[in-house]
Amino acid sequence: MNPGINASLVIIALSIYAVRLAPFIFLKGTIRSRFIRSFLYYVPYVTLAVMTFPAIITAAGNPLAGVLALAAGLAVAWIWGDLFAVACTCCAVVFVAGLFL
Repeated sequence: MNPGINASLVIIALSIYAVRLAPFIFLKGTIRSRFIRSFLYYVPYVTLAVMTFPAIITAAGNPLAGVLALAAGLAVAWIWGDLFAVACTCCAVVFVAGLFL
C-alpha cells in the first residue's frame, strides 16, 4: 500500500479524535449560558435538516415534484402529524406530479 495513504489515514483519524476529545478537555463544568445551551440543543436537528431537505427535492428526479411533495408533506404533518400519512402523501404527490410533469 502507498505510504502516503497510510499517513493520510493517520492524520484523518487523529483530527477526528481531537475534535471529539476537545470538549472533554476544555469544558469541564456545566455550560451556564442559555444561548450556547440552546445552540447545542438545536445542532442535531439543523444537521438532519441540512442533509434531508436537498435529498427530498432531488430524489424524485424532477425538482418541482420534490418541492410539491415537500410542501404537501409539511401541510399533512402540520394538520395530522402522522409520519405514515406524510410518507404516503409525499409518495402520491410525486407520483401524480411525475405523470403531469
